Amino acid sequence: MDSESTLAVSEASRNFNKARQQAFWQEIWSLLTRKNIDLLRFEEVKQRLRLRDERYLGLQEIPVEKIVGSVGRYKDFTRSFLPRTNSVRSRWQRLDAMARGAEGFPPIEAYKVGDVYFVVDGNHRVSVARQLGMATLEAFVTEFPTGVPIDERTTPDDLVLKEGYADFLRQTNLNVLRPESNVMLTEPDRYRQILEHIKVHRYFLGINNNRPISWDEAVAGWYDNVYMPLIELIRKYDVLEHFPGRTEADLYAWLIKHQEALRLHHGGDYATPEETVEDFLTKLDP
Repeated sequence: MDSESTLAVSEASRNFNKARQQAFWQEIWSLLTRKNIDLLRFEEVKQRLRLRDERYLGLQEIPVEKIVGSVGRYKDFTRSFLPRTNSVRSRWQRLDAMARGAEGFPPIEAYKVGDVYFVVDGNHRVSVARQLGMATLEAFVTEFPTGVPIDERTTPDDLVLKEGYADFLRQTNLNVLRPESNVMLTEPDRYRQILEHIKVHRYFLGINNNRPISWDEAVAGWYDNVYMPLIELIRKYDVLEHFPGRTEADLYAWLIKHQEALRLHHGGDYATPEETVEDFLTKLDP
């Protein structure tokens, strides 16, 4: 082995030891803070988000920081792709030396879901790339389209919430009817409440128009004429600032409940959306 190769091996060993030490402290920090540092499991994401279709996008440069999960090696690395065991040392170090060579290493294979990527083949390459501070990697990409927002901040715990949203979109087709919509709840059980709102809207829409109303028409009408006017008032009065961690859709569900309470209190007369929001704000604890 020549001196240059010896130097490369020595550097690769130091890089791996540094990565393992960082992984150790990440594990300790995770235990202390209860913050999940696991990679997302693609099969769980596929199941919860009801991913069905796929399309091949070809060879692309993808951001390393957007790679958040794996198909099969999700237990071997932390969320930032630090090696969790010494069992990957030899392969990791070979790839480290290869990455700093003239040719680099070959493209990885990845699935794209929303704004993030899952490694099909090349987990060790991603780990080395992150340790070396590489911004992008070449990857053969296959995309699984979804209307559910998912990004690099998504945690395994978030997937339960996104599963509820995926079911809601499947039942309403809202992401197709109104692509700009984002009716994301932090309480998935409330999607049943919103579906009931749409059914009631469909019923009265049929009476007012004296004709049958299709489900798609009812969903679009509900979004345009019921949901969005209330959301615009939520934004106008900055209601969301009183509820950190909640969403506009959460407030919509609460305000509809509040409107019903006002109706019962006032003997059957419905409050307008603006009256509902204003009264809701007066009830907040100063």
